[in-house]
Amino acid sequence: MNDCRSSCHNTQRASVKTFLSLSIPTLSLLAALVWAQQPAGKPLSWAYPVPDPNPAAKAADGPRTLSGSTKTYTQAEIDDAFKPPDWFPGEHPPLPRLVESGVQAQACGSCHLMSGLGHPESANLAGLSVPYMLRQMEDFKKGLRKDAEAYAQSARAGRMNIIAAGVPDEEMRKAVEWFSALQPAPWYKVMEASTVPKTWVNGGRMRLPLPGGGTEPLGDRIVTLPQNPARVELRDPHSGFIAWVPQGSIAKGKELVTSGGAGKTIPCDTCHGEGLKGLGDVPRLAGIHPIYVVRQLYDIQVGANRSSAAAQMKRVVEKLSEDDMISIAAYTASLAP
Repeated sequence: MNDCRSSCHNTQRASVKTFLSLSIPTLSLLAALVWAQQPAGKPLSWAYPVPDPNPAAKAADGPRTLSGSTKTYTQAEIDDAFKPPDWFPGEHPPLPRLVESGVQAQACGSCHLMSGLGHPESANLAGLSVPYMLRQMEDFKKGLRKDAEAYAQSARAGRMNIIAAGVPDEEMRKAVEWFSALQPAPWYKVMEASTVPKTWVNGGRMRLPLPGGGTEPLGDRIVTLPQNPARVELRDPHSGFIAWVPQGSIAKGKELVTSGGAGKTIPCDTCHGEGLKGLGDVPRLAGIHPIYVVRQLYDIQVGANRSSAAAQMKRVVEKLSEDDMISIAAYTASLAP
């Protein structure tokens, strides 16, 4: 997915290098402090994917097409984080500059797609409220919320902290308003399993099936894979994912979400609204990436997210086990957005 970042234009590279040279020392320290709070062994490390060595030979670059689209891109163009592909421009309103292209930071559309639905390593933004998204960007900017998982095993800082710190407020508002106007759509097929395909994580933190095939125990984790890996690597906004979750986790998650699990937490619809579709500036949970949900619950529980919204959630999540978080995420991902 993001393996070809070196294809960015030289002028864009220069802008990023200048900006990052000012931002990395502070943000790297913040990221290190966040991870230092976590217990030894990094619980839930599977939810914070780190790239593996590439096990597959790269195909020669050439024209790529998608069924139903008149556009043609090379893989290098598809992987250009500063000018991501827009396969179906007729399906959305005109793109704000920040969504379409990047200068100081990568374009929003590179991770969140031109549909706003995003990938497991990013967030689903389609239809979220403007106040909620603006508050998140302000929290990233102030360092109250950390995007440390992208660089959990390196000295580099989280990209969302860098983006939020360097983008003009008016540009950010235009992008947020654009994403808010998009319609959410089903993006995940949630399936309970005891074994899953063997996988690897590419340079863009996307988990893919191992080329050699084979299976392995799922254990206490969630594994998300593209329904069509080839199309997802083209950044196809029509191609979704399968989320493999532990046996019985959906029913357990429903109990926790709807009744609070006998006092372990509180019913989620109290704040997140009927059907968990969001309420005011409280975000939607229905149909959201399950691994993303696990990351947010865990970050709030361990104090990696110190925003005012996280403070309100602190008591809600303090009694949750890792298994509880997995079950809640499995259930919420199974709901229609």
